[in-house]
Amino acid sequence: MRTVLAVDGGNSKTDVALIAEDGEVLAVGRGAGFEPQSAGVPAAIDVIGETAGRMLPGVPPPYADHIAAYVAGADLPIEEERLRAELLRRGYSRSVVVGNDTFALLRSGSSARWGAAVVCGAGINAVAVAPDGRVARFPALGRLSGDWGGGYGLAEEALWHAARAEDGRGPATGLTGAVAAAFGTRTVEEAVIAFHFGDLPMDRLHELVAPLLALAPADPIARGIVDRMAEEVALLGTVAMRRAGLLESRCEVVLGGGVLTARDPLLTALIEERYAAAAPHATLIVTEVPPIVGAALYGLDHFGAPPAAYDRVRARFVGQRVEGQGAIAGGR
Repeated sequence: MRTVLAVDGGNSKTDVALIAEDGEVLAVGRGAGFEPQSAGVPAAIDVIGETAGRMLPGVPPPYADHIAAYVAGADLPIEEERLRAELLRRGYSRSVVVGNDTFALLRSGSSARWGAAVVCGAGINAVAVAPDGRVARFPALGRLSGDWGGGYGLAEEALWHAARAEDGRGPATGLTGAVAAAFGTRTVEEAVIAFHFGDLPMDRLHELVAPLLALAPADPIARGIVDRMAEEVALLGTVAMRRAGLLESRCEVVLGGGVLTARDPLLTALIEERYAAAAPHATLIVTEVPPIVGAALYGLDHFGAPPAAYDRVRARFVGQRVEGQGAIAGGR
């Protein structure tokens, strides 16, 4: 029976699963973050190889008949191709497809093989796929490409407002106390200096997202940040839908990533309001399965697997913790 090695590569972790053509999950593993843009393509592919090696001790490559890898850092088609070429060079499989992780989110949460998806975890991105195969996507290169938000974007904004409130350049906000409490400092300035010198690692910055959301219902500054996050989530989704020709008809929009799967009541309500106004035919779906499911389903698509195989994969992962669920910030 043919097998697929499904890969969900995020900034904070890389999940790998070996799936049989009938949908049986043969092995699963988790490795380090997938970061080709900072660590380089070979180092990123090393993570997949090392994780597969631990999953399948004593088994040499090729690990499967097909690899379906949907990963962060594959934001442009040329980046997808470079990652695919490196996987083929390693001999992990003779057949490889690489795509951005937003595609896996869409495939994991939608009832069809098309629709729109918005991920808001550490960063933010969106994609839309039309029934005829048209794709709308974004470069997703941060501020360089016009992006705003995600867990780290929210945290940076919270820290910016807290610093200005403390020194008098901005209005008072409960975010000043939230910063001190989150990082164990007496003042916001102490926290800023600790980040500057590396005494506080930057990967702790996302710890501000939970207090930001908690303050938002009663704090105007925090509320303004959350309002903008809801606007960006709606804007990304509706623009992607418009570019793919999906805005004027029924369309599922899958929401994923730690900021959205945490289901904060205010942020969720604001997102729903904006979609109702800008995309009244959209149906919002917060994913209930981890993104590795989307990669696995794409792998089964490659084989033309029977419907029961898809059900079997979903059943295996339903109820497992979605990255960031119950928390706030997660890998993208």
